[in-house]
Amino acid sequence: MDALREAVDEVAARTGFSGVVRVDVAGDTEICSAYGFADRALEIPNTVETQFGTASGTKGLTALVVMALVERGTLELSTTARSLLGRDLPLIAGDVTVEHLLAHRSGIGDYLDEDALDDITAYVMPVPVHRLATAEQYLAVLDGFPSVFPAGERFAYNNGGYVVLALLAERASGVGYHELVRTLVCEPAGMVDTAFLRSDELPGRAARGYLAVDGLRTNVLHLPVLGVGDGGIYTTASDLHAFWEALFAGRIVGADTVREMVRPRSDLPEESKRYGLGFHLHATGDEVWLEGYDAGVSFASSHTPSTATTVTVMSNWSDGAWPVVKLLGERVS
Repeated sequence: MDALREAVDEVAARTGFSGVVRVDVAGDTEICSAYGFADRALEIPNTVETQFGTASGTKGLTALVVMALVERGTLELSTTARSLLGRDLPLIAGDVTVEHLLAHRSGIGDYLDEDALDDITAYVMPVPVHRLATAEQYLAVLDGFPSVFPAGERFAYNNGGYVVLALLAERASGVGYHELVRTLVCEPAGMVDTAFLRSDELPGRAARGYLAVDGLRTNVLHLPVLGVGDGGIYTTASDLHAFWEALFAGRIVGADTVREMVRPRSDLPEESKRYGLGFHLHATGDEVWLEGYDAGVSFASSHTPSTATTVTVMSNWSDGAWPVVKLLGERVS
């Protein structure tokens, strides 16, 4: 792996990568390296124990919360959103189910339509970001978006759908979303350094998210102050390794549920992948991954059960991760 490590070092130096790279193969950690600064102003370096934002990587944990509630009988895949929303979000069609939302096949309008964004660092929140810290508070930004196609018709990646799932999980269980993630996912997985952190009071071990390859401007005004459902959790490379091991060992949800979640619901040949319930899937193989991209955050973590290979790249600037992700995609199977 010396040649691969040298290649990662070269790409990191050439592209201004800031973050952590970890590669594990068959139980051995082949690469675990940190680059750049967690705090540029104070020149505090990233370490392999730094906590990074994951943006949409959070969706996989939300999906696991929902599926854990399905296992407990609190929800069903066939549960309609309307049955729990009552009068809230009236533009969500009556036949939209939990399964539709998990699979990005709901057809509901999206409060954050990434296809309409020319610049990931654009200001997109219609309310002050400090007002977005709980699932119920997100009702203010989720409302008013008409359906774009009938439920189940096709795949369309949808951020708002995962915030709706967080809201449904809360209402069905009577427990707050952040607490559900902690108790149903993080604790059974042994993810001791994973948590939802407020962007305006990050602890010392958390990396600030920067908009560009250089400069001091962070993402604190661009993202909700506390993520719910579709993004916002912070974690470490070590915790992600623990996550994949726990997931495929059946310690978060049962083995049958895991198989259901990684069963393809949509084939996306234009992106050379498929999609299950909360997880991206390789077009033909058994690789499963989470990824996230937002102002100040770029992240990907994958696991291939057949080769026991886990690859994680976490960066604290908007486009930092992608050159390293591309390299490892070409070099690590």
